[in-house]
This record gives sequence, C-alpha cells and structure tokens, in this order.
Amino acid sequence: RTGEENSMPIKGVEQLDIERINSYEDNRFSEKVLRQHGAFVVNGIFFYEVLTTGTSEAVITGENRKYYEAVIEYFRFFAEHITTFRDVQGNMVKEFPKVELFEIPLKNIQPSQFYVDKSKKKEVGTFIHTKEDVIIPLKKFGNEIVSMDGHTRMAVAAEKGLDTVLAFWSAEEADYLEYFVTEAQKRNIYTPHDLTKLEHDEYEEKWNGFCDAYFAQGDE
Repeated sequence: RTGEENSMPIKGVEQLDIERINSYEDNRFSEKVLRQHGAFVVNGIFFYEVLTTGTSEAVITGENRKYYEAVIEYFRFFAEHITTFRDVQGNMVKEFPKVELFEIPLKNIQPSQFYVDKSKKKEVGTFIHTKEDVIIPLKKFGNEIVSMDGHTRMAVAAEKGLDTVLAFWSAEEADYLEYFVTEAQKRNIYTPHDLTKLEHDEYEEKWNGFCDAYFAQGDE
C-alpha cells in the first residue's frame, strides 16, 4: 500500500520474486488488466493477469499454474476484498473468507496520502462511474477513519460528484499510518476532496520521495 515497493519476495517460496506492473502501457498485458493494476511478472520471465470481475471475484491467467497462489497472495496485499479466484474455465483456484463491504461518505474518510498523479487520475477516470467502482481499505486511527489505499480512485469519485464509496476494514498492519496521517493533516488534507493533484514528474518527486525517505529510516 502507501509507500510499498512494486516487487517483493513471497514468504515460503524460495527465490520467487513478484513484480506488480503499475504502467498503463505494456504490450505484454491487456489494457483492461493494466488499468486495474492486475498485471504481474514472476522471476522476470512468467507473466500473469488477475482480472477483477466483480466486487469480490477475479479471474487469474498465466503461463505456470504453480505460481498462481503466490500471485494471488501478492494481489490481495492490495485488494483484500477480492476473495474468489477462478481460472478462465471457471474452475476454482483459491477462495478466502468473504470481506464485508459497506458504504461510507467520502467526506468521512481521512487520507493517508497528500497527492495524486494527474495522469493516473485520467486513466482511472475511464472506469469509475458509480460508488461500486470504488472500494477502499480503511483503518481506524483514534477518532479518524483512514484510507490505506485508493486515493486516486477517491479523488476521481470526488471530482465526479460521488458522495459515497464502498469500503472494508483492512486486516493489514500499517505501522506508518499515524505518521502519514499527521503529515497529511499538516498539509490541510482532511478528506479526499483536499488531495493535491500534481503532474506525473512532480508527483514522483514529491510523493515517492517522501515515502522513500520515510521507509529508508527503517533500514538504517
């Protein structure tokens, strides 16, 4: 989520590295999957697509089925609400306990991010039309309800006049959250409507630079 790298080793799988593709242009993958950030590369040579087909379901395809579960584990780090995974023939690959979704007003969500990328917002805007298209992982922090991810989607929803989105309570750990929320509020970011829109290069410099500096402290 916020500040996380695009690739990481998967526990329990020796010498396995999974990269999540964040580009919207990559001829190795379908355009629809790229827009959903469901494209993955394993060990630099195996390619997988996870296509979300509903609020809790997805279809996984790839060259080597033995890595399906590892790709799903990585995918769910960013999308815990997707709990049913099938192959293209409709066969069950993996199923998890259902995650309860609920509706929440955008104005009640405290962002843990300060900026959104204008170019990414433009791409995301092509598939967000209703509240069902925006599902946000949340954590409670004191009296605040904090978004852990999905800030671009929320910015698009706000711009399109959506008053509410769907959400769920995330089970992921987030030690960084208190600091990120404090820094957001220092910048007068209290709701998704307050997120600052930046050009891509400035976003990379300011937001990724902030995250890199923060997480580098843990490596010292």
